[in-house]
Amino acid sequence: QVQLVESGGGLVQPGGSLGLSCAASGTIFGNVVMGWGGYRQAPGKQRDVVATITRFGTTNSADSVKGRFTLSRDNAENTVFLQMNSLKPEDTADYYCNAYYTSSSARRFDYWGQGTQVTVSS
Repeated sequence: QVQLVESGGGLVQPGGSLGLSCAASGTIFGNVVMGWGGYRQAPGKQRDVVATITRFGTTNSADSVKGRFTLSRDNAENTVFLQMNSLKPEDTADYYCNAYYTSSSARRFDYWGQGTQVTVSS
């Protein structure tokens, strides 16, 4: 079983910064997280990817957050951290952490955090 526990989030003014962290704990596949993702879902919209990072450090991010958001990971602690700078009102959403594992047959297993709310408003 795998649990993802998110922390951070809250209310911040436009132009401000906020950090979200997510820790994975589990007993499958040697508890080795192969990759992480940060996603967000604004009210009435679909869940979209914000940024991803693999265990080996390969990163990708959505155009809307490039240069402002940074996703980093600590493999030893099975933790990922999303640093959000220069926040805009349109960044307001529920943010979700994703972690995936792979089996010996390369099958992927995805797990999700409970979500945390980020509100950017003056």
